Amino acid sequence: MTNAERPAAPQSWTDMPSKPRLKLPRGACDAHVHVFGPRARFPFGGHYTPSDAPKETLFARHKFLGIERCVIVHSAAHGYDLAATTDALAAKGGAYLGVALMPVTVSDVEIRQRDAEGFRGVRFHYMEHLGKGAPIDEVIIFAGRLAEIGWHLQIHMAANRIGELAPALRRSPVPVVIDHMGRIDASHGLEQEPFRNLLKLMEDPKVWVKVSGCDRATRQGPPYADAVPFARKLVTEFGDRCVWGTDFPHPNLDGPIPDDGELVDLLLQIAPKPTELRSLLVDNPQRLYRFEKLDPANEAQP
Repeated sequence: MTNAERPAAPQSWTDMPSKPRLKLPRGACDAHVHVFGPRARFPFGGHYTPSDAPKETLFARHKFLGIERCVIVHSAAHGYDLAATTDALAAKGGAYLGVALMPVTVSDVEIRQRDAEGFRGVRFHYMEHLGKGAPIDEVIIFAGRLAEIGWHLQIHMAANRIGELAPALRRSPVPVVIDHMGRIDASHGLEQEPFRNLLKLMEDPKVWVKVSGCDRATRQGPPYADAVPFARKLVTEFGDRCVWGTDFPHPNLDGPIPDDGELVDLLLQIAPKPTELRSLLVDNPQRLYRFEKLDPANEAQP
């Protein structure tokens, strides 16, 4: 059975999230989401077959949550065919930017074309369920080609590989963004070796982290009380190099479907100070992804 013929996975998001109590600042950015399909227009050909979650579904969810900016991380479900993500970026005129999947052999011409379309980095997977990743030394060499256009590497790795991959990541000539708090297991506590390895890696000023994935790190389930301390520690110690995302529509997640309103309200614990919240949602994404600066007049509106 080909991937195109394989039945889609069940819907991975809730149709009726709760309304967040937290009012997000102007220009708030969800820095980690995906779009899937629609399959009839953008066939799946990657490592898994999700149910359709097209751009219209994402846009409606962000409007409900009060999110104005976004980074769409191209999904392994679509492989190297960036069409679904490119289509979504084009619909938002610069308010949504992207992170691509690309082979290290991609041409410079295509990289520049993708930059013009709104892509700002390339993601590499080191997770067993997503297939074997490109050799890390090849990725670091490839990153040299990204430096002159201001792109970054995004690394999605299993927690037990942080220590292994860290020496190479420190050699990167471009910023490195670590997905989902390094995919740690919250039940092992803040002193676990993978998290200590992540904190050590974060001492490098070019390394960033997404304080997303509390719903993946938890072993207790909602409201993710066991996972929030990891995000809080990262924001406390490295607040100028953290970004946040919902991970909508939550693919390949074991456990209950997250309530996106509750994920937004976790920010009350992750970044409780107004200055922390603004850095996490507005200033840091603007600097990393090169969003246009907010118009001060519009920013001041209620």
